[in-house]
Amino acid sequence: MADLITTITAGDLTVRLVELTGGSADHSHKMLGAIVPFEGSTWFFKLVGAATVVTEAKPAFMAFIQTIKPSSHDHAAHAPPVATPKPMADMANTAVRQAEGVGLSWSAPANWQSQTPTAMRKATYTVAGADNTGAELSVTAFPGDVGGELANVNRWRGQLQLTPYGEAELAPAVTRLEVHGLAVALVDFIGGPANDQRLLGAIVPLRDATWFFKFTGPPALIEQEQAAFLSLINSLQNP
Repeated sequence: MADLITTITAGDLTVRLVELTGGSADHSHKMLGAIVPFEGSTWFFKLVGAATVVTEAKPAFMAFIQTIKPSSHDHAAHAPPVATPKPMADMANTAVRQAEGVGLSWSAPANWQSQTPTAMRKATYTVAGADNTGAELSVTAFPGDVGGELANVNRWRGQLQLTPYGEAELAPAVTRLEVHGLAVALVDFIGGPANDQRLLGAIVPLRDATWFFKFTGPPALIEQEQAAFLSLINSLQNP
């Protein structure tokens, strides 16, 4: 049990986090859960859905958990009726809280195709490779530090079925740049035996938010497009 639980703090509260994946290879589902003891009772926060949707929503879930705090007065006597949850299939169309206000700008490689924006992303680009392969860059931004750099690096490692890093392992795995006054943390991971993917990632704090640039695809195609990805990162500006 100890290996399944991560303990963090949200203000003065102790929060125990769990992340479980189930279902079949074709229909994988994931649950993110937070358990919060408070004044003799226990609160539960559970996010469940298709594994790909929940994985992408994890930064928003973590940002939400960090907002938990004791209420200034008791709402229990006046609580509204509980709404019926939407079907799981609708989760992909449910907007989550993103960073607001003026964000970053960049120049995308000419051969990358911009896709229609979604509620979850600031931008998406795809690039085609040989033998019908393809790679994708997703750009997201969420309020706060979304759990911190180590948690976000380990979130990406988990998506590639890699073991999480400890604090001591993080520093040598991160390349740090300064791009037009922005602090950029770069990582480069190749998936485990059951995950033939490579991930180039950039984490960019901006005021009270954090931006994430995640480029994933077959290792050969990511290698081919690595210079283009770095060119995009080096074009980042805070307008």
